Amino acid sequence: MSIVLLGTIGGLTTVGLYLITARSLSRIILGFSLLGHASVLALLTAGGPPGEAPIAGKTPVEELTNPVPQALALTAIVISFGLTLFLLALAGRQQNLTGDDLVEDDLEDRRISEQAALEAAREAESAADTETETYRATGPDHHSDDEEPGQDGTDAAGADADESDSAGEVVS
Repeated sequence: MSIVLLGTIGGLTTVGLYLITARSLSRIILGFSLLGHASVLALLTAGGPPGEAPIAGKTPVEELTNPVPQALALTAIVISFGLTLFLLALAGRQQNLTGDDLVEDDLEDRRISEQAALEAAREAESAADTETETYRATGPDHHSDDEEPGQDGTDAAGADADESDSAGEVVS
């Protein structure tokens, strides 16, 4: 496999991906075309070294070329051509409707994403309010379930440890 061929495939893929991220439909079309060419080159490179035509009975099996990468390359060409035609139809319609080929943000999509963000903020605020109400209802001196009685200076009944016991003696 040639380093130049690998560099060409990488370059076509890189430039194609860069062009696809543009807002202009003409650049997007060029980007998909470059990606199609890169995929065909990659498939033909994956086929290995050239050999004899795969016709039965003419050549020994060891010298035959693998026909699968060639068939996949033809499929990639057809798919790339169909995608290019579809994008050209979109670009033509966009040109007729707006007079340019820029892809603009969808206003409905933007409205839905803003609405989802507001709902998430409301849910977070509601959860914080619920937590605050729970804290106010139970108070700061509320014992948690894993806290043992008497840890905060009270006995199991909740009385202070410095108070007198049932016999009237002061316990310290």
